[in-house]
Amino acid sequence: MEREAIDAALVRALIQSQFPAWSELPVEPVRPDGWDNRTFRLGDDMAVRLPSAERYAAAVEKEHRWLPVLAPNLPLPIPKPLAKGEPGLGYPWPWLVNRWLPGETLESSPVSDERQLAVDLAGFLTSLQRFDASNGPAFGRHNFFRGGPLRVYDDEIRSAIARLAGRIDATLALDTWEVALAATWDGRAVWIHGDVAASNLLVTSGRLSGVIDFGSSAVGDAACDLTIAWTWFSGQGCETFAAAMPVDARTWQRARGWSLWKALITMVGPSPHDPVHAERIANRVMAEHADG
Repeated sequence: MEREAIDAALVRALIQSQFPAWSELPVEPVRPDGWDNRTFRLGDDMAVRLPSAERYAAAVEKEHRWLPVLAPNLPLPIPKPLAKGEPGLGYPWPWLVNRWLPGETLESSPVSDERQLAVDLAGFLTSLQRFDASNGPAFGRHNFFRGGPLRVYDDEIRSAIARLAGRIDATLALDTWEVALAATWDGRAVWIHGDVAASNLLVTSGRLSGVIDFGSSAVGDAACDLTIAWTWFSGQGCETFAAAMPVDARTWQRARGWSLWKALITMVGPSPHDPVHAERIANRVMAEHADG
């Protein structure tokens, strides 16, 4: 199904068909919208979240199963599933109705105090990592191997580095990547969010107020959840975040690898993300690696 075909009219029809008690509520697209899912506001208190492609559909059952389990153990609100929709009316995948979380994304409403944000976010991630992970979903194709070994993307990043030779320092990029690969993960598997980005962090009155989009969540290595240190934080905010996260130096090396991988594949595209911003991230990661 084409992404553009997932529109408010389809959502209204799905709601009328499967949840008629909500059929009189207005449906409006959320802006800015995500990429993996299309999101629509349903009335004042709900959000409808529909995968935009088959590769994102596995997240629906996972979020429906696990978000209610995780929520009571976290210091910030996360989405609360209210109902799971079924394929229908030409839409081929399951979908969710969640409780609406108030706030603006960090991407569109930056905070004034990065250090406070760093403390709040580190507290959230630490609580997530402390929750019992013994029965959680292991990383895999369903979350694009977030939380798994970096080596699964070795061929992809080496190809990207070769294509970007002349635009980036290819030798330094390879060295940064190989050091990250060598810092192998052999620790305890923990819960991860999988996509800790400014677009998935909610802000209210200048403070972090919620975390959304757990489609890439899983149980595995915490390193992939640290990439925001390069993608958003700067200066004292970055230092505060690093100091507040209870992880070792090898985890930070793997986190650099995740950041570099994401930046480089964005640069070679196609991607919904900004390739210029991605280049800045790649250069920052490599510069930090070079400085030791």
